Amino acid sequence: MQTATPEQRKVTRPRADALRNRERITAAAREMFVEHGPDVPLDDIARRAGVGNATVYRNFPDRDALVREVVCSVMDRTARAAELALAETGDAFGALERFVHVAADERISALCPMVSSTFDQHHPDLEAARERVERLVAEVMDRAKKAGQLRTDVGVGDLMITAAQLSRPPAGTGCLNADRYVHRHLQLFLDGLRAPARSALPGAAVTMEELRRPRDQ
Repeated sequence: MQTATPEQRKVTRPRADALRNRERITAAAREMFVEHGPDVPLDDIARRAGVGNATVYRNFPDRDALVREVVCSVMDRTARAAELALAETGDAFGALERFVHVAADERISALCPMVSSTFDQHHPDLEAARERVERLVAEVMDRAKKAGQLRTDVGVGDLMITAAQLSRPPAGTGCLNADRYVHRHLQLFLDGLRAPARSALPGAAVTMEELRRPRDQ
């Protein structure tokens, strides 16, 4: 599993073995955060990654740094999935569908609560990764709209928030136990996005800026 950070987060190139250790830690942390939540002991993450505790702390001085790296790495892979969708030729809506299903498998919905509760949402690494994802998803959607396949009254926020909600397990249900339902329900949602629209949507398309706005505003 590749979790290397994007170019804007690279300062110096680490040794290959150090990079592999960092990737193993990030992958193990992602798995355990999804399975057990953000409070999983770092020692447990080290064991799953097959490295020593000191290696974890050498790469990530605190839990916030590790959580941020996990979220950014998931966003990086989501962005790469969007780039692959844009590289496809032919059915623009089919490319959008495949992107949404791949993005759901990244479990970003299970990590979203950690973003708002554990560290600065405006950290430059997080903002850079988020902006890249949003720009690419907008391009995937715009291409499907121009092809007349995607209804025009939906925005990036509509797609992202609904996909996140549908791929998040119901309260009291284990994340992995909900796997068999996620893609079924996502496909039902995607079918509702096809043009021509069967009904008018109430309100306006949701923007990502609105989703990030504090609740008291």
